[in-house]
Amino acid sequence: MRPVIRRVAPLLLAVVLLLGSLVAGAAPMDALSLLAQLHAHPGETGTPVLRSLVSLRDLDDQAWQLVAFRDGPPGAPLRLRVVGYPGKVRLDHPTSLQVRSGPFQWALEDVTLESSALGNDGRSAAAEFDLQPLLADLSRDRPLRLRLPGVFTELPVPPFVVAEWRSLGESPA
Repeated sequence: MRPVIRRVAPLLLAVVLLLGSLVAGAAPMDALSLLAQLHAHPGETGTPVLRSLVSLRDLDDQAWQLVAFRDGPPGAPLRLRVVGYPGKVRLDHPTSLQVRSGPFQWALEDVTLESSALGNDGRSAAAEFDLQPLLADLSRDRPLRLRLPGVFTELPVPPFVVAEWRSLGESPA
């Protein structure tokens, strides 16, 4: 029995040390470490802009960039910019963005033409929507399904992205 213990003991010690080093080296996982990072930068007028940028694929496997942002201090309007690949898509305005989550539905107003940068862009590959009504109604970080008639039928947005959008309203720039 003793020879077996002498042979197994070094192996057991190595396994314990390996597991201990893995546990000690693991970074703590909190809710913020799962979120993509909010980026702050000065806007065209010098006001601080805080944004969340994510690339997602719709159910037809087309890539889209979603940029949720606040141009100004906390409390400033929140916008969602949907950007497609120029030349592959042409977005007509105004077209409301249809959003649903379970039994809940929203129609976000198209405010693209209020943006001088997008209103004068002949490529028409981006659209901008008022995000405030959606975020005001959400009390949880729910998965969303976006639909832009004539452009894409369903673009899934995971809850961690929604959590980041919700934090835009009051986060300091």
